Amino acid sequence: MDPRPLYRSALDWTAGLAAAVTEEQMSLPTPCSEFDVRALIGHLVGTVRRGHAAASGRDVMAVNVDLHDLADPAGDLAAAAAASLAAWDADDSLLDAMITVPWGTVPGRGVLFGYLNETLVHGWDLAVSTGQSAEADPAVVGVVAGVFPQFLPADIRDADDVPFGRVVEPRPDAGPTERLANWSGRDSAEWLTHA
Repeated sequence: MDPRPLYRSALDWTAGLAAAVTEEQMSLPTPCSEFDVRALIGHLVGTVRRGHAAASGRDVMAVNVDLHDLADPAGDLAAAAAASLAAWDADDSLLDAMITVPWGTVPGRGVLFGYLNETLVHGWDLAVSTGQSAEADPAVVGVVAGVFPQFLPADIRDADDVPFGRVVEPRPDAGPTERLANWSGRDSAEWLTHA
């Protein structure tokens, strides 16, 4: 499967969420306790820049993902997304190239699926933090939910080098994006009043 269209959809959704955030909302807390809204968008910018670095043959780990003080977080996210997508679209062979990222050396498809999950889950974080619709395209989320557990099985969550919490049991009426966030360790119940 070519995950580039899925990644484009997720980035478009998340960039749209970021563009709707007001300056007053930038200091609100998020489900990522280490990030307020501004820092969460900055982290998204950093992860998208890492995706761009991966497609450009640069050292992914040299790209900072903790960008707390961006003057234009939404604009920076849109620009990073456009650059990353253009780099991935420029060369189909990148999908099978072995690329080193924080979770190992994997084919480009695996790189994109990792950053795709990151984009969707942090998009959910951003949406519930700012009172926006927290469900991305269910067709996109469904593919990621079918693939991502292979990358992050439930039984490795207690390892020191795994930056995800334990799987949270979804609410019966949780949507697909919320369920993906639950798989990534998000306890969505406390954020439902914000969504």
